[in-house]
Amino acid sequence: MPNEMINVGGARVSGPLAPLAVDFRSTLLESGYRSWRKQLFLMGHVSLWLEERGLSAADLDSRRVREYLSLRRVSGYTTLRSRQGLEPLVSFLADRGVTIAETEEPVAAAERLLARFGRYLLDERGLAPSTMGYYQKRARRFLARCAPDGEMGGVTAGDVTGAVLAECARVSPGSTQFFVSALRAFLRFCYLDGMTEVDLSVAALGVTGRRPSWLPKGMSAPQVRGLLDSCDRSRTAGRRNYAVLLLLARLGLRAGEVAALRLDDIDWRAGQFVVRGKGSRLERLPLPVDVGEAIAAYLEQGRPRTRRREVFLSLDASVRGLGYMAVSSVVRRACQRAGIPPQGAHRLRHTLAVDMMAAGASLPEIGQVLRHRTVSATAVYARVDLDRLRTIAQPWPAGSTR
Repeated sequence: MPNEMINVGGARVSGPLAPLAVDFRSTLLESGYRSWRKQLFLMGHVSLWLEERGLSAADLDSRRVREYLSLRRVSGYTTLRSRQGLEPLVSFLADRGVTIAETEEPVAAAERLLARFGRYLLDERGLAPSTMGYYQKRARRFLARCAPDGEMGGVTAGDVTGAVLAECARVSPGSTQFFVSALRAFLRFCYLDGMTEVDLSVAALGVTGRRPSWLPKGMSAPQVRGLLDSCDRSRTAGRRNYAVLLLLARLGLRAGEVAALRLDDIDWRAGQFVVRGKGSRLERLPLPVDVGEAIAAYLEQGRPRTRRREVFLSLDASVRGLGYMAVSSVVRRACQRAGIPPQGAHRLRHTLAVDMMAAGASLPEIGQVLRHRTVSATAVYARVDLDRLRTIAQPWPAGSTR
């Protein structure tokens, strides 16, 4: 027989929670809860949801709560659709022994939230796995401060501002700006996923600060030749490292793009290969003869026999693809062998751009080779040619300073 409907404060509650409605209202009033009517309407909706599924009040465990909230968000409700909004009812039922109190470990809940955030960055935003990891790290720091249980419903704009200010006090302006970018992405995700009722990303205000003006630095031609000559191509490691260094120096690839190169990406007949760039972009580039010969030599006389499809593999027993950090390590170890200051893989990308600028290439041409999305990303190299800049500099106005 269906449960009797009870009208409490204008809210109609039927189903398994109906017998508890009056007691719930008294508890809300005693606690000084201003939005007690909204909570009663929510109780009625939850009770109807349980009744439609043939469930009792005791069945409202952690898993059922997540199922209900997911349905509420999908149904278009704009309020009380987070775990925080349901907390008064859940706590009320647990205090009276109707349900079992939440037993989920807060850390586990937070990590699951970060995992969903990571999938959003990869699938929806098209970020590189390395950038996704950086964003997750900063989101984890925010959660540890403001929502260690992974429940974002109670986070306020003041919490966001406080987190940004705390970051300003401990790191440089540049690092804080990156933290703000990651935090905005995380808060935007939480809003889109229905975990917050308002978009808190607007509360993560930008940070300004003076940075030293810098010029892109490249290596000299003898230094680049020293890196390549430091590879002993009579050995497997030398053949692999030589091919890696050529890709970086001749084509200006990023470390992650070299690491992502797969056997299927190379079209030997056409002399082309596919680059898996930022934002999951796939771009086809010509394969220079010397680079192709270096890769072929490694594939024929050094690469382990395996089903893995990455071009460049590790040399230890557990064969795996090189990561972007391992690619940068190849450059640093080559610097040590060549007797020059240690540099990362990106320095070779700068070297290519600086050399092109010195040879008279235009900014659009450099941007095309480096596959920049915007002209502003390439414009920094215009500052490298100081002699050309001096020809357009205006003389300082003479006269009295009074």
